[in-house]
Amino acid sequence: MITIEQIITRVEQRQLVTNKTEINAEQLRQELEGVGSLTTANHQQLSFLAGARYASSLASSQAGVVLVTAEYSDQVPSSAVALVVASPYLAYASASQLFSRELRSNEIHPSAVIADSAIIGNNVSIGPFCVIGDHVHIGERSSLAAHVVVEANTAIGNDCIIKSHVVIGHDCIIGNHVRLHAGVSVGSEGFGFAPTTDPSTTGWERIAQLGRVMIGNYVRIGSQTCIDRGAIDDTVIGDHVIIDNLVQVAHNVHIGDGSAIAAQTAIAGSTRIGKRCIIGGAVGITGHIEITDDVTLSGMTMVTKSIKTAGSYSSGTAAMPTANWRRAAVRFRQLGHD
Repeated sequence: MITIEQIITRVEQRQLVTNKTEINAEQLRQELEGVGSLTTANHQQLSFLAGARYASSLASSQAGVVLVTAEYSDQVPSSAVALVVASPYLAYASASQLFSRELRSNEIHPSAVIADSAIIGNNVSIGPFCVIGDHVHIGERSSLAAHVVVEANTAIGNDCIIKSHVVIGHDCIIGNHVRLHAGVSVGSEGFGFAPTTDPSTTGWERIAQLGRVMIGNYVRIGSQTCIDRGAIDDTVIGDHVIIDNLVQVAHNVHIGDGSAIAAQTAIAGSTRIGKRCIIGGAVGITGHIEITDDVTLSGMTMVTKSIKTAGSYSSGTAAMPTANWRRAAVRFRQLGHD
């Protein structure tokens, strides 16, 4: 159970101002068991008003605590505690972490295989059947779930959460407070091959991938995402980057601080993406280009050239009846011949 006082403390740690002085001692001790929407929350749950379109649900909400802006504080029912913040959605995001159920043992399972030369920090949890290679360094309070493989000479920072079946290749650098979800591959071999005179008979000549992957601090990478090691230089993921499930990041890609990438995006090799970029689902980005800071790419956008001006870009066409789409496709082709 989490008290209202704990929620306020958490929110204030994120430098979000609250009306704490208006909440009495008894209310501060009130305990909550979880989070709910305005329409479903009960008196032992926290809720929030994220925008004006949900305001009609506020007056009848049964929530015990509601995060609201000052504009809507007088509409909170008398049975609930109104917690006034500048950004209710951000405050909810921060407070929600208090209710997260993540079990940690701070123990090393006897089935884990750990090289004698590995350095394991204090209060590290290593689950069943993990394999930790030579000269690996794992920082304090980090947690590895079952079947994680960390190859030689890799460094993992403090307070990292690494879920089951993650594989981290040799010589990679993982920062502090990084979350790698199930099945993530970091530092796998990039897709580098040189064609022979006739690939159908003599094949493709493999290019050894000699670089690393370097991941910054406070990075989140979703399940089954693959981040290839660099061919010569490193693949680099900046601080505060969030990456969804099923994303492909090819060799030598650089992703700037604070960028967000949605599922099924594919980024080809040696592309540089700036800071605070937002990339929608199923976006395709060709290699050897640059995307400047503060660019938004809507879902299914195909980027084939560098983007040098901040703003929003799109190229996918919305769904329409097939007959209409065929006519539109013909017109697109005709425009190309003008």
